Amino acid sequence: MAAKPRVVVAMSGGVDSSLTAALLVHQGYDVIGATMQIWEKETEQHDENPDSRGCCSISAVDDARRVANKLGIPYYVLNFRDMFQETVIDYFMAEYSAGRTPNPCIACNRYLKFEGFLTKALALGAQYVATGHYAQIMYDNDRQRYILRKGTDSTKDQSYALYHLNQQTLQHFLMPLGSFAKTDTRKMAKELGLSVADKPDSQEICFVPNDDYKTFLKDRIPDSLKPGIIVDTAGNTLGKHQGVQLYTVGQRKGLGIAVGKPLYVVALDAERNQVIVGSDEDVFAAELIAGDLNFITIDKLDEPLAVEAKIRYSAPAAPATVIPLGNGQVNVKFALPQRAITPGQSVVFYHGDIVVGGGIIIKVIK
Repeated sequence: MAAKPRVVVAMSGGVDSSLTAALLVHQGYDVIGATMQIWEKETEQHDENPDSRGCCSISAVDDARRVANKLGIPYYVLNFRDMFQETVIDYFMAEYSAGRTPNPCIACNRYLKFEGFLTKALALGAQYVATGHYAQIMYDNDRQRYILRKGTDSTKDQSYALYHLNQQTLQHFLMPLGSFAKTDTRKMAKELGLSVADKPDSQEICFVPNDDYKTFLKDRIPDSLKPGIIVDTAGNTLGKHQGVQLYTVGQRKGLGIAVGKPLYVVALDAERNQVIVGSDEDVFAAELIAGDLNFITIDKLDEPLAVEAKIRYSAPAAPATVIPLGNGQVNVKFALPQRAITPGQSVVFYHGDIVVGGGIIIKVIK
C-alpha cells in the first residue's frame, strides 16, 4: 500500500491537537509535529504560573514534545514571534485604541495557523497541515469547491473562527476532530495513553496575563488611554471614564455612574473620546456594515443573499440578509434586532451548517 502524504500537525500541547496527531499516525500519514513559538523573551524567562499551561506557555511545548515522542514522530518548534507581534498583538492594541473590540484568536488563526504555518509546512515537504479544530472540511462535487462545515459537536464548534479560509488554503488542511464530540476526544486520548487526555482547555487570550486585558492595555499603550466623559444617547454628560479602550459594547458593570436605572454601553466614540450609554433596549440593533470580507461557497457576492449570521462566537445564528455595497463592504440586515453588535468583532454567514463566509464589523446602524 502506498504511503500517505506528509502532514504537519499544529500541536498546541492540548488534547485536541495531540489526538489529531495520533489519529493521523494510525491512519498511515507521514506525520510531523510542530508548535508555534509566539511568546516573548520575558515570558520565557519569567513564567509566573508555569502550571497555567496556555497555548503560548513553555509547558505547552513540553506537553507537545512528550506526545510527539510517544507517537514516534519528528517534532519542531517554529519561530513565529515577530509575525505574532505584528499580526496579533499590535492589531489587538490598535483595534482597542480605535474604540473597537478585536478577536485576536481569529487573527492568529488567519495569519499564523492558516497562512504562516502552511507556508512553513509546505517548505518541509508536506502536502497538508492538520489542526485540532472542531470543524469539517469537505469537497463539494456539485459546487466544485471546498466547503467548511460546523463541527458536529455544537458545544465545541469552531467554524466561526475559520471563515477566512479560502479555496487555496482549504485544500491543504485536515481537521480530523470535526465529526467527534469533545467527550470522545478525551476518551480516545486516554485509551491511546496520551498524557494530556485530561488537560483542561485553555480559555484565556494566550498573551494577556490572567485574561486581564485592561491591565495589559494600561501597561502597553498608556498614552492612548485618555480620560473623557460618559454620555447618554441624547448627549447628556453622566460621568467620566479613564479611556474608551477599557469598555465594551453591552457592558453594564463598572461604569461608575448611578441614575436609578440600569445603564449599558451602547457605543464607543474614539474620535470624541466618549463612552455612550443607554437602556438595555438601546443595546439592540438590526443592521451593520462589514468589511474585510471572505466568501467560501462563492467567489464574490453580487446580489442580496439570505443567510443565518453570527455576530460573535457565543451568539446564536440569526436570520439575516447580506447586501453587497460595491465597495468591498456589505450591509447585513437582521430579521430581528441583535444584542450588542460590536465593531471589531466578526460576523459570519451560514447556510445551515455550511460557512458561507464572513467579515469584520465596521459600523452598527441603529
